[in-house]
Amino acid sequence: MRKISVEQIRNAVAVLCWEACYNLPEDIVEGFHKARETEQSPLGQSILDQLIENAQLAAKEDRPYCHDTGLTVVFAEVGQDVYIEGGDFETSIHEGIRKGYKEGYLRNSIVGDPLLRRNTNDNTPGVIHTKIVSGDQIKLTVLPKGGGSENMSAMKFLLPGEGVEGVKKFVLDTIEAAGGRACPPIVVGVGIGGNFDKVTEIAKEAILREIGDHHPEEHIAQLEKELIKDINKTGIGPQGLGGTNTALWVAAETYGCHITALPVAVNIQCHAARKKSCVI
Repeated sequence: MRKISVEQIRNAVAVLCWEACYNLPEDIVEGFHKARETEQSPLGQSILDQLIENAQLAAKEDRPYCHDTGLTVVFAEVGQDVYIEGGDFETSIHEGIRKGYKEGYLRNSIVGDPLLRRNTNDNTPGVIHTKIVSGDQIKLTVLPKGGGSENMSAMKFLLPGEGVEGVKKFVLDTIEAAGGRACPPIVVGVGIGGNFDKVTEIAKEAILREIGDHHPEEHIAQLEKELIKDINKTGIGPQGLGGTNTALWVAAETYGCHITALPVAVNIQCHAARKKSCVI
């Protein structure tokens, strides 16, 4: 049994918050460069040049890549041989978010009551997804999720007979309805299966996969390839102003489901596809 203190967790989350907001992942920046090489719209090329420059400046000057520093989503993989000492696990994560957003000078975007709409002024509460895994470590991933892209996400129960073509149609309908409001070029996470809550969870997990990391099942990998091709045919383009690069990547995750159901969820991530991980 290995002991990990809540102070270690709090401090790790704090650092991840500002590092995620300052530094875009390498695969996303590389995705900008590859999109720039293939983009056919001159305006789209100019926009991609600006995104690349913005990423460079944010990293160099330790400034948020985007003013919307998001609702803080935390994925925690907790080893079953870990003993957390000194306090409550989830409280320590919220304290880490509070510390990170204050010390990192990040915008506070969270209201405590969804109807009264009063800002909590510290970006809490975050949303925490916890898994118990083997081992004696804790892996933390912070995903600052911007409001624009999250608002454009969707979930639907298809009839089982609608099959893969029904899944593709729903994904494309969701992307076309979002248009430029999700700040493309986007990363698209697709969840297929599970139930009402599980399908949205795996759709969000899908956007954590790096560009180029296809699903291990060949038929799902093929679906990912077909979807990104079809999405980029929509002509929405960078920032919704037209072009051939609407999506940088499409990743799909699946889960077993009831014989009467075919749930599908689409979680859209804007071009500021921020994420940062560490292991304690």
